[in-house]
Amino acid sequence: MLGAFTRAFRTPDLRKKILFTLAIIVVFRAGSVIPAPGVDYVALHQALDGTADSGVYQLVNLFSGGALLQLSIFALGIMPYITSSIIMQLLIVVIPRLERLKEEGESGN
Repeated sequence: MLGAFTRAFRTPDLRKKILFTLAIIVVFRAGSVIPAPGVDYVALHQALDGTADSGVYQLVNLFSGGALLQLSIFALGIMPYITSSIIMQLLIVVIPRLERLKEEGESGN
């Protein structure tokens, strides 16, 4: 097995893919530990201790890799992006300037 691992690192394309995957794992784990700004951890843990009887929070924390109870910057996942895209789609209908910007596309004439 060690021989296969060393052969994988001798192939340049495979080495780049392995190192990229390891770098993404490191970035994700670091983002799961970095706390979100403005979070009062004492108040958070007091609130969660009151609901410790239900296993819902532990289940959600399990699926988030422990990031939920720490309120890390990656605990939100993709939800802020989805919410902002829905809000922008609704605002395009209401604000004419945003509709013109959408029609221009990425190039922005």
